[in-house]
Amino acid sequence: MRNTVWSRLVPELVVSDITASLRFYTGIIGFRTAYDRPEDGFAYLDLDGAQLMLEQTDEPWLTGPMERPFGRGINLQIEVAAIAPLLQRLADHGWPLFRAARDDWYRCGGVLAGNRQFMVQCPDGYLLRFFEDLGERPLG
Repeated sequence: MRNTVWSRLVPELVVSDITASLRFYTGIIGFRTAYDRPEDGFAYLDLDGAQLMLEQTDEPWLTGPMERPFGRGINLQIEVAAIAPLLQRLADHGWPLFRAARDDWYRCGGVLAGNRQFMVQCPDGYLLRFFEDLGERPLG
């Protein structure tokens, strides 16, 4: 825990089954557990600086009923060095993609920024968008 650099913004995802979620996030995706509290159904995860908290809870701070897919209206963008190894691990586990890998270019100021990206849903339906940076190119 001492060598972990803590992100200033870390989403905490409520999950229905912490064991199933950890199998997905650590066993397939490759996050490592920075620390956990199994007695509370809690884990703090890190993937090269991309951090998430998972909690299996029915805490009173929920703003409404939890219905699958969780996290409707949000996707979590996670940068990785390369998406190919991650795509292979997902395929090896028979895990379906929400959106297949493709290259997209987005206008950012006076340049286009490129991402090779795909989307996948975790066991509770949270949408994860993994991307690798393709650099920049001029507009037009």
